Amino acid sequence: MATPAGSTSGAATKNSPSEPSEQNVKDVGNYELGDRRPMLYGMSSPRTNLFDLSRQALAALVAACGFSPVHAGRLWRYLYREGAASLDQMTDLPARLVARLMDGAMIGHLAAAGEIDSNDGCTRKFLLELADGQRIETVHMRFRGRTTACLSTQVGCAMGCGFCATGQMGFTRHLTVGEIVAQAMFVQRGLLSGGPGEGHRLRNIVLMGMGEPLHNYDAVMQALDIVRDPGGLAIAAKRITISTVGVIPGIVRMADERRPESLAVSLHAASQAERDALIPVSKAWPLDELLRACRYYVQQTGQRVFIEWTLIAGTNDSPRQASALASLLRGLPAQVNLIPLNSTAGYLGSTTRPEGVRQFQDILAFAGLPSTVRQRRGLDIAAGCGQLAAGGNG
Repeated sequence: MATPAGSTSGAATKNSPSEPSEQNVKDVGNYELGDRRPMLYGMSSPRTNLFDLSRQALAALVAACGFSPVHAGRLWRYLYREGAASLDQMTDLPARLVARLMDGAMIGHLAAAGEIDSNDGCTRKFLLELADGQRIETVHMRFRGRTTACLSTQVGCAMGCGFCATGQMGFTRHLTVGEIVAQAMFVQRGLLSGGPGEGHRLRNIVLMGMGEPLHNYDAVMQALDIVRDPGGLAIAAKRITISTVGVIPGIVRMADERRPESLAVSLHAASQAERDALIPVSKAWPLDELLRACRYYVQQTGQRVFIEWTLIAGTNDSPRQASALASLLRGLPAQVNLIPLNSTAGYLGSTTRPEGVRQFQDILAFAGLPSTVRQRRGLDIAAGCGQLAAGGNG
């Protein structure tokens, strides 16, 4: 199948219908590994953040220090298996190598400016401070037999969805590879510390925190390659979900690159006009082109697509809209994840009542479309879907 119209696997031209306008998305660009990214973001030191480096890049760094790449494997285990807090804890490495690394590199752990536990007993939200003073939120959720980290990929978000607290913030900047990886390591180190209810390894990752993952494509995919590495955190690809508002060029790249992670597309409406009202960038990435991109993704990867639908009372939760969704997705291997709206200060909509959720789901089931209703977690601490905004309620 040809690449969907209006999309390319590379960068779109400025006037491409697959790129949002400058009014909606301020493109600050992606930086290649090796750029002095910390200096761009206000850090006082240009030292290399080891969390920015792939296993191959880490081996090259060790070799550049004049040591055998075999030491890179030990260094990698210290970083990701043992969760070392500092380089001087790596006592199995040659002292001269540690000294060289301490002179020009660092482990970019993030500091918690606050944390708060939900009354549900299973959800904890962290307010993490970045080196330039910006803050992001990361959520740790415990389920029976597994633990999940919800990671952020940007400070703020350029997509402008009014019912999402991050969208209400506006966009500040992309996160670096190391800042994304460091969130997973923050949760993992907490698990390794053996606090109450802990003692397990991180099993699942969802990129459903602050930001649009596919707007920060290169950094996100490099970070996922790091957390998937079997010698480190070893998070299985099938246990990683990337949620997007429908960034068509990113979906096409995932298809062309045969990315193994799961893809979740936030649809929220089954007609162009209704989607435009909820998701401003839908005007740049039209619904028909988005569906073609999803079908292309399925064909190229062999994976189904998860469709996210936030249920907003009186807006997109009627039987008519349920039937329209079922018709829109006919023939597409997909599963719908229904998400009752979580309240935010900047949006006046209300959530669909439980009986309305059941009716919507029954209509999908009658049409042969599988669906689930997302568990509502951490609402009392604003840790639910669409509620993250670095508000510091820790």
